[in-house]
Amino acid sequence: MLNFSSCNVTDPGQALPQCRFAGSFGPLSSHWCTPRAVSFSFSFSRSSSRLSLSPVQAVLSYRQQVGSDAAVESGSGSLADRLRLGGLTEDGLSYKEKFIIRCYEVGINKTATIETIANLLQEVGGNHAQSVGFSTDGFATTPTMRKLHLIWVTARMHIEVYKYPAWSDVIEIETWCQNEGRIGTRRDWILKDVATGEVIGRATSKWVMMNQDTRRLQKVNDDVKEEYLIFCPREPRLAFPEENNKSTKKIAKFEDPVQYSRLGLKPRRADLDMNQHVNNVTYIGWVLESMPEEIIDTHELQTITLDYRRECQQDDVVDSLTSPELAEGTETVSVLRGTNGSATATTGADQPDCHQFLHLLRLSGDGQEINRGRTEWRKKPTR
Repeated sequence: MLNFSSCNVTDPGQALPQCRFAGSFGPLSSHWCTPRAVSFSFSFSRSSSRLSLSPVQAVLSYRQQVGSDAAVESGSGSLADRLRLGGLTEDGLSYKEKFIIRCYEVGINKTATIETIANLLQEVGGNHAQSVGFSTDGFATTPTMRKLHLIWVTARMHIEVYKYPAWSDVIEIETWCQNEGRIGTRRDWILKDVATGEVIGRATSKWVMMNQDTRRLQKVNDDVKEEYLIFCPREPRLAFPEENNKSTKKIAKFEDPVQYSRLGLKPRRADLDMNQHVNNVTYIGWVLESMPEEIIDTHELQTITLDYRRECQQDDVVDSLTSPELAEGTETVSVLRGTNGSATATTGADQPDCHQFLHLLRLSGDGQEINRGRTEWRKKPTR
């Protein structure tokens, strides 16, 4: 799932200058995570007695181990916990929560925006982390991670929306975490319409561990695994189990000439998260800023994949670039009509109303990549 062009994640000691710092979205965090076929072992060099506990027993044991302060920090027994429409599932291996779509969360289509969906994924991920007693300081770290100054870094995010909920619709989001590789982990989500039980979306994300002081990738050691694997499914569970699903598709390199652009984007104060870095959802908005109006007016986003390359801070100036994706075996990807050009993007599939685009966010000054993305758009439904 993770395809850093500038970061070789197979080397745990490598510097990570171009990977998005997103501690607040850690896998057992207050925000996001990814997919790919994954397998892991529960054999550790140290005693794995905690893994013999049920997840519910582990939550109680964990809070007793780290003391009452952590229980207070996690919001255990708080008013928010009592009012929240969510909690751990019966087996303790995932977390579900219901949300009502508010009027300020819908856009011009009178349905929830993709930013709303992404924010809800962050929210349910954070509430999951709180429910098992992990840190709520913005990093969702375990005691061992805090001791070693380790944080989670977002590597990839993939979201598919099959039907956007409307104002006052109630949706339920289920989320869970799993181990992935030597230095990675992942979080998956499934979104359902509560009224119909229909699956209306799925998402997955990939995270790697980084030393906060040295900014180098760090292997997930056994001590950390013991602290979070107890809350993970025992067998691989994927939001996208299909073979060759789009969540694992590599994002092609962005080639000139650029057909659509929005230059000089600047982070607002409201774009910063609790760690003083640009929030992941802001990147989605920046990607959409350079989409052609002809597509925005007639289509809706059905799939977005983002590879995070480097962090973005308040003083940075960002360029958003977009071009129709070139389908394999073709040489022309769009036909320009009129002054601004109306993109007719090739799809790589027999879907005449489906359009695919590649995206690049880069620093305006030196051109360094911040984020590489890919989107798919479908014709807006008649409402």
